Amino acid sequence: MTTSVPGWLLRHRVRVEPYLGDSAYGPRYGPPAEHRALVSESVRTVRDRTGRETTSTAQVITRPGLTCPPDSRVTLPSGRTTRALTVAHHTAPGLPVPASTEVMCE
Repeated sequence: MTTSVPGWLLRHRVRVEPYLGDSAYGPRYGPPAEHRALVSESVRTVRDRTGRETTSTAQVITRPGLTCPPDSRVTLPSGRTTRALTVAHHTAPGLPVPASTEVMCE
């Protein structure tokens, strides 16, 4: 049985607009959805989806199943709008650790 990250840890709210692809007029995004999350606005070096080293200025942890492909728009609790660099779905079936989704933001 897989457990999810406990709701009491998710103290913040973020708004995610999933990236749908590019059009002739620029990037397209899906409708915004609000999610409970744990947000840390700290600077970290990460690798983006192409393997290039870049800087993340915010890390977001939510419950599993978040729809947030790389390049999605994320509005943080501070009101700052950023872009998703990488998305990791953490699961550990059979182990006593919670499943979660981690988004590293630009």
